[in-house]
Amino acid sequence: MKSIGMVRKIDELGRIVLPIELRRTLDINVKDPVEIFVDQEMIILKKYNPSCIFCNEYNDVISYKGKNICRQCAKEMGLAASK
Repeated sequence: MKSIGMVRKIDELGRIVLPIELRRTLDINVKDPVEIFVDQEMIILKKYNPSCIFCNEYNDVISYKGKNICRQCAKEMGLAASK
């Protein structure tokens, strides 16, 4: 993991501001969902992209019984959600 040399303070509500340069680089826009992970003492933020649980495809993903599945995998499985 590399340091980008940016330091931000957490405000009284526990918020931080991601610098515009970083948001542009990572294509994170206003109201985009962001996933939060913890790895030992690190907090990791990642732009949320729902993907198919079978093939990890990000395009044409639908929700089927609470799981993300792409239409191609749904079609291969013969699920009605593929229509």
